[in-house]
Amino acid sequence: MSRELRSGYTTGACAAAGVKAALLYEQGEDWDSIELRALDGTELLIPVKNIVKDERGITAEVVKFSGDDPDITNGVSVFTTIRHLEAAPPEVVFKAGEGIGTVTKPGLSVPVGEPSINPGPRQLIRNVVAEVLGTDKIPLEVTISIPAGVELAKQTLNPILGVEGGISVIGTTGVLRPMSEEGFKNSLVPQIDVAKAAGFDALIFVPGKIGERLAGKWQLPAQAMVQTSNFIGFMLEAAQQRDIKRVLLFGHIGKLIKVAAGCFYTHNRIADGRLETMAAYGAAEGLSTSDVQAVLSANTTEDALAVLERAGLKSRVCQRLAERASLRAERYLFQKMQVGTVMVTMTGELLGMDETAQAICKELGGEVPVGNAE
Repeated sequence: MSRELRSGYTTGACAAAGVKAALLYEQGEDWDSIELRALDGTELLIPVKNIVKDERGITAEVVKFSGDDPDITNGVSVFTTIRHLEAAPPEVVFKAGEGIGTVTKPGLSVPVGEPSINPGPRQLIRNVVAEVLGTDKIPLEVTISIPAGVELAKQTLNPILGVEGGISVIGTTGVLRPMSEEGFKNSLVPQIDVAKAAGFDALIFVPGKIGERLAGKWQLPAQAMVQTSNFIGFMLEAAQQRDIKRVLLFGHIGKLIKVAAGCFYTHNRIADGRLETMAAYGAAEGLSTSDVQAVLSANTTEDALAVLERAGLKSRVCQRLAERASLRAERYLFQKMQVGTVMVTMTGELLGMDETAQAICKELGGEVPVGNAE
């Protein structure tokens, strides 16, 4: 019988617990184990590893616990320093310490120039200040540091989102429940908001690094690029809900051929009819029975392309697949948004592109893909 997965607490909850511990230390009270009420009402008990008082203020160290969630910050130390301010507005002021990023692009939940400490953690911290001091209307500086965040940020979307210098202090409630597919999908959506805030109403959806790299080779703007991972359908819907007018699907044929077949969650364990789709479209263009069998026996889509090329059908089939991917995507959205498709190989060869894709490339100021990007 499988055990129940353990929940943990967010970096925001760690920071809030650190603030409460520092305030209790200041008042001479016990601080080593902090009771924290999450924003959804869940009661958390968070151990505090250490407190130090020096010229900077009072600093508490809390070690992040992610439960059974595969969170990259599990086990890292979150340091929170409080310092009382003089002649300052009566409010909690948030500062980014080592490893905490700063927002440099509009469209996120905090303004440009602010430390990337999300609204949930900020409210948690205000709540504990009010709990201990009787009010959060007090000139108090709170600096959050996660030294490991400098390197960890390279494993996140922060560089794309315009968060520079480290990771973000995140968490909607303070409770970290084992990562669901829904949670991962939702973590991708802010890319759309950032691109829209930068003035783009036509976006480039890249399922992976191949599409991102090759779209850049054709001078398409990085600010308009959105990584979708396998969740192409979900991200298309998110874009349409945000009034994005046009989306260019730009990626390897191995991913986008699935969209042509009407599969909008493209993980290979969920949707892997790539060779069958290519065989069907090849047959529709006149591919012989033996070559259809060769396509079905191929190891990869790129191997199968060699069969189409020998038959003189590669260009026609790939063009049809690109057009079909766009058609299926627009149908998926009930015609509420225009979608174009560019299919490429790993080496940068353009395989197929429809007219809408050409128009979007021109609108975005890039080159209309031709030949090979490399």
